[in-house]
Amino acid sequence: MAARRTAEVIWEGDLVKGSGKITSVGSGAFSDLPVTWASRTEEPNGKTSPEELLAAAHASCFAMAFSATLGRNNTPPEKLDVKVVSTFDRVGQGWRVVSMELLVRGKVPGLDESKFIELAKTAELGCPISNALRNNVEIKLSANLE
Repeated sequence: MAARRTAEVIWEGDLVKGSGKITSVGSGAFSDLPVTWASRTEEPNGKTSPEELLAAAHASCFAMAFSATLGRNNTPPEKLDVKVVSTFDRVGQGWRVVSMELLVRGKVPGLDESKFIELAKTAELGCPISNALRNNVEIKLSANLE
């Protein structure tokens, strides 16, 4: 059975001076998150952006994919610390997400650095969010074993 998730947003005004709010998500995990054009292209000032939410989705997805990959290798992680940097930039006449930088540090008993890096690459190839972005957004991976 396919998993379906929902989110709702209300936007008022034009792009530059207007503002919006993520009013709800189906899980109820969060609501009332403010968004503006300035929070996307300048300083966030306490507001989120689609790119920040995409980075959060990518980080959590990759953490799960890497944990599963390490488990299949019989070297489950003690801890994975994943950070994702989403870069939103002007390209030609428009704007787009140009890159996602995955930075992972992990504590994995019984694994050396080279195998950790190899398995991180395998996990990135299996990560559903990476695969949704692949061939449209540059994905960079940096993996370090503690």
